[in-house]
Amino acid sequence: MESGPAVKEAGAPATGRTRLRVRYPETDHMGVVHHTHYLTWFEVGRTELMRERGRAYADMEKEGIFMPVVEAECRYLSSARYDEEIEIETRVASASRIRVEFAYNAFRVADGKLLATGRTVHVATDSGGVPRRMSQGDVDALEGSVGKPPRKARR
Repeated sequence: MESGPAVKEAGAPATGRTRLRVRYPETDHMGVVHHTHYLTWFEVGRTELMRERGRAYADMEKEGIFMPVVEAECRYLSSARYDEEIEIETRVASASRIRVEFAYNAFRVADGKLLATGRTVHVATDSGGVPRRMSQGDVDALEGSVGKPPRKARR
């Protein structure tokens, strides 16, 4: 898997783009990606976007801030298949000191086809799962990508 820098346009929020290739164990016997892998791919995109925004998950956890998923959804639009290259677009839809919502699009690179859309909601907790507030600096780093919807699918 590879990740490029967050794409920043003048006056527009950043959208993270992470590319990966469908691996054989992610598919069924017909070579179609099993639906559960999209959420894993969204996690890869989210982790890379946070790193690009200056707040890697691992660093936050060392500081005692954990971000468990409290909501997750995925809408499947078209199938991905073995060995196809996929691009996951990730953005922060909203952020506060206690809650962050990420939005995702999964595209097939070869033709730009939108394969799936999704979102996850996370709350900040301590290592015991007790809600706690993130620093305003964490929120500011995440808010650098709030507001702009990802690109439209090419059909």
